Amino acid sequence: MSRVGKQPITIPDAVTLDIKDGVVTAKGPKGELSVAISRELKTNLKDGTLTIERPSEEQRHREIHGLYRTLVNNIVEGVTKGFEKRLEIVGVGYRAEMKGRNLLLSVGFSHDILFRPPEEIEVSTEGNNNIVVKGIDKQLVGQVAAKIRSFRPPEPYKGKGIRYVGETVRRKAGKTAA
Repeated sequence: MSRVGKQPITIPDAVTLDIKDGVVTAKGPKGELSVAISRELKTNLKDGTLTIERPSEEQRHREIHGLYRTLVNNIVEGVTKGFEKRLEIVGVGYRAEMKGRNLLLSVGFSHDILFRPPEEIEVSTEGNNNIVVKGIDKQLVGQVAAKIRSFRPPEPYKGKGIRYVGETVRRKAGKTAA
């Protein structure tokens, strides 16, 4: 039994939910998002709460039940609060700065990297070594943060690179003197 799928989704007053032909659309103060859910699942909107029910206990229905409940919950949370990921840059001479809407990274290559984020995503820097990625779409925020991290992932010997705030990097010992 899916514990996630059985939980009701509380809809805040500032959010309007529209369910048509298997597409759930949420409009809120931050914007509008929609997600297509399986036609096999039933959605019940009653008294400011949304529940998603599955038709049977088949393996496939149990698999998608919690998934679609979480996807709908993410769009509701996105249009009310939004999502953000924080990255930090570790390394001597490594830095990030904003050039208009674009992010300019100096991370030890012979050239600087100019990253253009998608229109829906807002990227900003705090100081020279912290990057904040914000948006209403949780999947897109995570994808953009992963793309920025991929330019220079943390290496295991000195720990230099771009990492998520709070991420622990497994360190290796390196060479020992003879």
